[in-house]
Amino acid sequence: MNLFRKKNIAELIRGTEGNSLKKTLGAMDLVLLGIGCIIGTGIFVLTGVAAAKYAGPGIMLSFVLSGLACAFAALAYAELASMVPVTGSAYTFAYVAIGEVVAFAVGWALICEYTIGSAAIAAGWSGYMVGLLKSAGIALPTAWTAVPADGGILNVPSVVIIAFLTYLLILGTRESASLNKILVFIKLGCIGFFLLVATPHINPVNWQPFLPYGLGGVAAGAAIVFFAYIGFDTVSTAVEECKNPNRDIPIGIVGSLVVATILYIAVAAVLTGVVPYSTLNNSEPVAFALRAIGMNFGSALVALGAICGITTVLLVFMYGQTRIFLAMARDGMIPQSLVKIHPKYGTPHIITMIAGCVVATLSGLLPINIIAELCNMGTLFAFVIVSIGVWVLRSTQPDLPRPFRCPAVKVIVPFAVLLCSYLITNLPVETLAFFGCWCVIGMVVYFTYSRKNSAMVSKNTNISQKG
Repeated sequence: MNLFRKKNIAELIRGTEGNSLKKTLGAMDLVLLGIGCIIGTGIFVLTGVAAAKYAGPGIMLSFVLSGLACAFAALAYAELASMVPVTGSAYTFAYVAIGEVVAFAVGWALICEYTIGSAAIAAGWSGYMVGLLKSAGIALPTAWTAVPADGGILNVPSVVIIAFLTYLLILGTRESASLNKILVFIKLGCIGFFLLVATPHINPVNWQPFLPYGLGGVAAGAAIVFFAYIGFDTVSTAVEECKNPNRDIPIGIVGSLVVATILYIAVAAVLTGVVPYSTLNNSEPVAFALRAIGMNFGSALVALGAICGITTVLLVFMYGQTRIFLAMARDGMIPQSLVKIHPKYGTPHIITMIAGCVVATLSGLLPINIIAELCNMGTLFAFVIVSIGVWVLRSTQPDLPRPFRCPAVKVIVPFAVLLCSYLITNLPVETLAFFGCWCVIGMVVYFTYSRKNSAMVSKNTNISQKG
């Protein structure tokens, strides 16, 4: 049995008939969707942690390096997304370009990324919310705000936010996108406020030494803050719900990445200029910097922006997770009974509810010790495969319609693969070991279930019977 059997693009599109998603999103919706996921935990938490522990003021260069790797991968994503207007992102692209077993591996990696990432982000949202309520004089009992390992019974705030966002995603993508717009504008306003009031307090002495950990620290910092960029690839999961995917998907992917990169570098520069980088290793570096210059009200305002920011990240992570599940279920990689579109809301409600329950359980009962590097590993792996996929399709099917073409493909694609692979080598050994174990489990699932139940098997059987 051919492990590298590929999907035909025309057949993929026909395969969505009867359970296709509503087309409700435009270019601006997609840009804001990307920004909603990119700008959140990274800018409000990881910027300070990576500066203090890895790169110092050179964290600005770390963001440039990670942003460059993402930019190259983004152009590859944009080409494939415009060619294959079907949900599934890197999983679907790999199925078309390389073959089924590689596609399954990518999808399995993305499931890990989105599930663990969503649970960790929900736990972080809970922490910010509990802290904000405490500053307002409302102290919630530890029993209901901490997991059992931390002396609590259930992390109720994280379960509540997961339940609310799950319900919102079931109602429809348009409703979710509307909330995302509101929250994105709030958090962008808070970031703009921080830059406006903190910039005059920059002391250039804090930028010395600029590279306290050397260039190696910049590379290690880039591998860490790469988590901050996770999100632009989620835009490609919305391709099936886009009104004009050929034009809007490239705009959404590249546009959200450009805006996020500029803001990340600006915030990193101001943070490390206002306070010594060694003091930024805390859960709220932006609010901390404002308190350090005596702006307590501004600190509270930024904390509110952080909650909005983390909410949008969680919303888009959960959205992307369900779309990956949907694509894999359609192909028989997981039970096809999960592929049911709600007759009224036009959303994959069963998959959404299942995913929401799993994430709520993880965030409510278990300590989330898997740090950002694990999510980075799954994403970097997907980026490498997507970039290779562009090259493969250019060689094997050069005449396929390409509404958006990756420029200088002979330069962009190799650089995307090399930069992403370089960042992988800078991840901790424990992360690589965990990812390896996860992939082994995935291959067991593939060879015991998915390969036998693949939609490609049914297709080949029907062809043989007709013959």
